[in-house]
Amino acid sequence: MSLNGQLVPEPSFNVIMVGSLDMPGGLRFERHTHPVHQLNWATDGVITVTADNGTWVLPSTRALWIPAEVEHSTAAIGPAVMRSVYFPLRDCPIDWSEPTVIAVSPLLGQLIDHLSRDGLAPDERTRAEAVVFDLLQPVSVTTLELPIPADARARAVVDALRADPADDRDLASWGRFAGASERTLARLFVGETGMTFGHWRAQNRMCAALPLLAEGIAVGTVARRVGYGTASAFVAAFRRAFGVSPGSYFSRASL
Repeated sequence: MSLNGQLVPEPSFNVIMVGSLDMPGGLRFERHTHPVHQLNWATDGVITVTADNGTWVLPSTRALWIPAEVEHSTAAIGPAVMRSVYFPLRDCPIDWSEPTVIAVSPLLGQLIDHLSRDGLAPDERTRAEAVVFDLLQPVSVTTLELPIPADARARAVVDALRADPADDRDLASWGRFAGASERTLARLFVGETGMTFGHWRAQNRMCAALPLLAEGIAVGTVARRVGYGTASAFVAAFRRAFGVSPGSYFSRASL
Protein backbone atom coordinates (compact mmCIF):
# COMPACT_ATOMS: atom_id res chain seq x y z
CA MET A 1 0.00 0.00 0.00
CA SER A 2 1.13 3.62 -0.43
CA LEU A 3 0.49 6.96 1.24
CA ASN A 4 1.31 10.21 -0.51
CA GLY A 5 3.91 8.42 -2.58
CA GLN A 6 5.46 6.61 0.39
CA LEU A 7 5.59 2.85 0.36
CA VAL A 8 3.96 1.48 3.51
CA PRO A 9 4.17 -2.21 4.39
CA GLU A 10 1.11 -4.28 5.10
CA PRO A 11 0.62 -5.46 8.72
CA SER A 12 1.97 -8.92 7.82
CA PHE A 13 5.32 -7.56 6.57
CA ASN A 14 7.95 -9.32 8.67
CA VAL A 15 11.16 -7.30 8.16
CA ILE A 16 12.12 -3.69 8.76
CA MET A 17 11.42 -1.59 5.67
CA VAL A 18 13.09 1.75 4.93
CA GLY A 19 11.70 4.39 2.57
CA SER A 20 13.11 7.78 1.59
CA LEU A 21 11.29 10.86 0.32
CA ASP A 22 12.54 14.27 -0.83
CA MET A 23 10.23 16.90 0.69
CA PRO A 24 10.09 20.48 -0.57
CA GLY A 25 9.66 23.11 2.11
CA GLY A 26 6.07 23.44 3.23
CA LEU A 27 5.00 19.95 2.10
CA ARG A 28 2.60 18.48 4.63
CA PHE A 29 1.03 15.05 4.98
CA GLU A 30 -2.25 15.54 6.81
CA ARG A 31 -3.35 13.36 9.70
CA HIS A 32 -3.12 9.65 8.94
CA THR A 33 -2.14 6.35 10.54
CA HIS A 34 0.04 3.37 9.66
CA PRO A 35 -0.74 -0.29 10.38
CA VAL A 36 2.86 -0.76 11.55
CA HIS A 37 5.24 1.15 13.81
CA GLN A 38 7.17 3.97 12.14
CA LEU A 39 10.38 5.86 12.87
CA ASN A 40 10.34 9.29 11.21
CA TRP A 41 13.76 10.84 10.62
CA ALA A 42 15.07 13.69 8.48
CA THR A 43 18.50 12.83 7.14
CA ASP A 44 18.68 16.39 5.79
CA GLY A 45 16.67 19.42 6.82
CA VAL A 46 14.04 19.58 9.55
CA ILE A 47 10.62 17.96 9.78
CA THR A 48 7.82 18.30 12.31
CA VAL A 49 5.41 15.62 13.44
CA THR A 50 2.16 16.48 15.19
CA ALA A 51 -0.06 14.06 17.12
CA ASP A 52 -2.76 14.52 19.74
CA ASN A 53 -0.27 14.95 22.57
CA GLY A 54 2.24 17.33 21.00
CA THR A 55 4.36 18.58 18.13
CA TRP A 56 7.96 17.47 17.71
CA VAL A 57 10.65 19.33 15.77
CA LEU A 58 13.13 16.85 14.34
CA PRO A 59 16.54 17.75 12.91
CA SER A 60 18.92 15.00 11.83
CA THR A 61 20.00 14.26 15.42
CA ARG A 62 16.51 13.11 16.39
CA ALA A 63 13.76 10.85 15.12
CA LEU A 64 10.27 10.07 16.35
CA TRP A 65 8.92 6.59 17.04
CA ILE A 66 5.23 6.55 16.08
CA PRO A 67 3.31 3.50 17.30
CA ALA A 68 1.02 1.72 14.89
CA GLU A 69 -2.42 3.33 14.44
CA VAL A 70 -1.42 6.59 16.15
CA GLU A 71 -2.86 9.46 14.11
CA HIS A 72 -0.27 12.06 13.12
CA SER A 73 0.71 14.60 10.47
CA THR A 74 4.17 15.33 9.09
CA ALA A 75 5.55 18.51 7.52
CA ALA A 76 8.85 19.83 6.16
CA ILE A 77 9.91 23.25 7.42
CA GLY A 78 12.32 23.74 4.52
CA PRO A 79 13.66 21.30 1.94
CA ALA A 80 14.21 17.98 3.70
CA VAL A 81 14.87 14.32 3.07
CA MET A 82 12.63 12.15 5.21
CA ARG A 83 13.67 8.60 5.96
CA SER A 84 10.76 6.48 7.19
CA VAL A 85 11.56 3.20 8.90
CA TYR A 86 8.64 0.76 9.23
CA PHE A 87 8.66 -1.97 11.88
CA PRO A 88 6.35 -4.97 11.69
CA LEU A 89 4.20 -5.61 14.74
CA ARG A 90 5.08 -9.28 14.97
CA ASP A 91 7.88 -9.96 17.46
CA CYS A 92 8.67 -6.26 17.84
CA PRO A 93 10.53 -5.82 21.16
CA ILE A 94 9.38 -2.20 21.54
CA ASP A 95 6.00 -1.54 23.09
CA TRP A 96 5.93 2.26 23.51
CA SER A 97 2.30 3.34 23.39
CA GLU A 98 2.95 7.02 22.60
CA PRO A 99 5.21 8.90 20.19
CA THR A 100 8.75 8.80 21.57
CA VAL A 101 11.78 10.88 20.59
CA ILE A 102 14.86 8.86 19.68
CA ALA A 103 18.50 9.97 19.60
CA VAL A 104 19.95 9.31 16.15
CA SER A 105 23.59 8.43 16.63
CA PRO A 106 25.90 8.13 13.61
CA LEU A 107 25.80 4.35 14.02
CA LEU A 108 22.00 4.21 14.00
CA GLY A 109 21.90 6.37 10.89
CA GLN A 110 24.39 4.09 9.13
CA LEU A 111 22.43 0.99 10.07
CA ILE A 112 19.21 2.48 8.71
CA ASP A 113 21.03 3.25 5.46
CA HIS A 114 22.34 -0.33 5.45
CA LEU A 115 18.84 -1.77 5.82
CA SER A 116 17.60 0.35 2.92
CA ARG A 117 19.81 -1.58 0.50
CA ASP A 118 18.38 -4.22 -1.77
CA GLY A 119 19.69 -7.75 -1.72
CA LEU A 120 20.69 -8.10 1.93
CA ALA A 121 21.09 -11.75 2.89
CA PRO A 122 18.52 -12.87 5.49
CA ASP A 123 21.11 -13.50 8.21
CA GLU A 124 22.80 -10.16 7.51
CA ARG A 125 19.46 -8.36 7.76
CA THR A 126 18.59 -10.17 11.01
CA ARG A 127 21.86 -9.10 12.64
CA ALA A 128 21.45 -5.48 11.53
CA GLU A 129 17.84 -5.30 12.72
CA ALA A 130 18.83 -6.59 16.16
CA VAL A 131 21.40 -3.82 16.53
CA VAL A 132 18.89 -1.20 15.37
CA PHE A 133 16.54 -2.18 18.19
CA ASP A 134 19.43 -1.93 20.66
CA LEU A 135 20.16 1.61 19.47
CA LEU A 136 16.63 2.98 19.77
CA GLN A 137 17.23 5.01 22.90
CA PRO A 138 14.52 7.46 24.06
CA VAL A 139 15.44 11.08 24.68
CA SER A 140 13.77 13.07 27.41
CA VAL A 141 12.48 16.27 25.81
CA THR A 142 9.98 18.91 26.82
CA THR A 143 7.31 19.61 24.23
CA LEU A 144 4.99 22.59 24.29
CA GLU A 145 1.31 22.53 23.52
CA LEU A 146 -0.20 25.49 21.73
CA PRO A 147 -4.01 25.24 21.94
CA ILE A 148 -5.91 27.11 19.23
CA PRO A 149 -9.13 28.91 20.24
CA ALA A 150 -12.33 28.38 18.28
CA ASP A 151 -13.75 31.88 18.72
CA ALA A 152 -13.17 33.90 15.54
CA ARG A 153 -11.91 36.96 17.40
CA ALA A 154 -9.30 35.10 19.43
CA ARG A 155 -8.44 33.00 16.40
CA ALA A 156 -7.68 36.16 14.39
CA VAL A 157 -5.16 37.20 17.04
CA VAL A 158 -3.65 33.72 17.14
CA ASP A 159 -3.28 33.57 13.35
CA ALA A 160 -1.54 36.96 13.32
CA LEU A 161 0.87 35.98 16.10
CA ARG A 162 1.68 32.65 14.50
CA ALA A 163 2.54 34.52 11.31
CA ASP A 164 4.66 37.05 13.23
CA PRO A 165 5.57 35.92 16.76
CA ALA A 166 7.62 39.10 17.25
CA ASP A 167 4.50 41.31 17.11
CA ASP A 168 4.46 42.88 20.59
CA ARG A 169 1.10 44.65 20.57
CA ASP A 170 -0.63 44.60 23.97
CA LEU A 171 -3.99 42.96 24.58
CA ALA A 172 -5.90 46.22 24.23
CA SER A 173 -4.42 46.75 20.78
CA TRP A 174 -5.21 43.19 19.80
CA GLY A 175 -8.75 43.71 21.02
CA ARG A 176 -9.16 46.63 18.64
CA PHE A 177 -7.67 44.51 15.88
CA ALA A 178 -10.08 41.64 16.52
CA GLY A 179 -13.19 43.67 17.32
CA ALA A 180 -13.40 42.69 20.99
CA SER A 181 -12.77 44.43 24.27
CA GLU A 182 -9.54 43.75 26.11
CA ARG A 183 -11.50 41.99 28.86
CA THR A 184 -13.41 39.82 26.40
CA LEU A 185 -10.25 38.79 24.60
CA ALA A 186 -8.52 37.96 27.87
CA ARG A 187 -11.50 35.82 28.90
CA LEU A 188 -11.53 34.04 25.54
CA PHE A 189 -7.86 33.08 25.79
CA VAL A 190 -8.26 31.63 29.28
CA GLY A 191 -11.52 29.89 28.48
CA GLU A 192 -10.51 28.40 25.13
CA THR A 193 -6.79 27.71 25.53
CA GLY A 194 -6.41 27.35 29.30
CA MET A 195 -3.73 30.05 29.20
CA THR A 196 -3.60 33.76 29.73
CA PHE A 197 -2.82 35.79 26.64
CA GLY A 198 0.71 36.46 27.90
CA HIS A 199 1.36 32.78 28.55
CA TRP A 200 0.01 31.78 25.15
CA ARG A 201 2.19 34.36 23.40
CA ALA A 202 5.27 33.14 25.26
CA GLN A 203 4.49 29.54 24.26
CA ASN A 204 3.98 30.62 20.67
CA ARG A 205 7.37 32.31 20.63
CA MET A 206 9.06 29.18 21.92
CA CYS A 207 7.27 27.02 19.35
CA ALA A 208 8.37 29.41 16.61
CA ALA A 209 11.96 29.36 17.87
CA LEU A 210 12.43 25.59 17.75
CA PRO A 211 12.43 25.15 13.96
CA LEU A 212 14.83 28.08 13.58
CA LEU A 213 17.22 26.62 16.14
CA ALA A 214 16.94 23.21 14.47
CA GLU A 215 18.09 24.80 11.21
CA GLY A 216 21.21 26.08 12.96
CA ILE A 217 20.29 29.77 12.97
CA ALA A 218 22.24 31.79 15.54
CA VAL A 219 20.58 32.27 18.92
CA GLY A 220 20.69 36.08 18.68
CA THR A 221 18.97 36.01 15.30
CA VAL A 222 16.31 33.60 16.57
CA ALA A 223 15.71 35.83 19.58
CA ARG A 224 14.98 38.83 17.37
CA ARG A 225 12.77 36.87 14.99
CA VAL A 226 10.50 35.62 17.74
CA GLY A 227 10.22 38.90 19.62
CA TYR A 228 12.98 39.18 22.23
CA GLY A 229 15.00 42.38 22.51
CA THR A 230 18.14 40.60 23.65
CA ALA A 231 19.62 37.14 23.30
CA SER A 232 19.93 36.86 27.09
CA ALA A 233 16.19 37.47 27.57
CA PHE A 234 15.43 34.77 25.01
CA VAL A 235 17.87 32.31 26.59
CA ALA A 236 16.29 32.87 30.02
CA ALA A 237 12.78 32.33 28.62
CA PHE A 238 13.92 29.23 26.75
CA ARG A 239 15.47 27.75 29.87
CA ARG A 240 12.23 28.33 31.79
CA ALA A 241 10.28 26.56 29.08
CA PHE A 242 12.60 23.64 28.30
CA GLY A 243 15.07 23.37 31.16
CA VAL A 244 18.10 23.64 28.85
CA SER A 245 19.78 26.35 26.80
CA PRO A 246 18.79 26.97 23.16
CA GLY A 247 22.26 25.95 22.03
CA SER A 248 22.06 22.52 23.64
CA TYR A 249 18.44 21.58 22.90
CA PHE A 250 19.19 19.92 19.56
CA SER A 251 22.88 19.14 20.00
CA ARG A 252 24.18 15.57 19.98
CA ALA A 253 25.93 16.32 23.28
CA SER A 254 22.53 16.75 24.96
CA LEU A 255 21.22 13.38 23.73
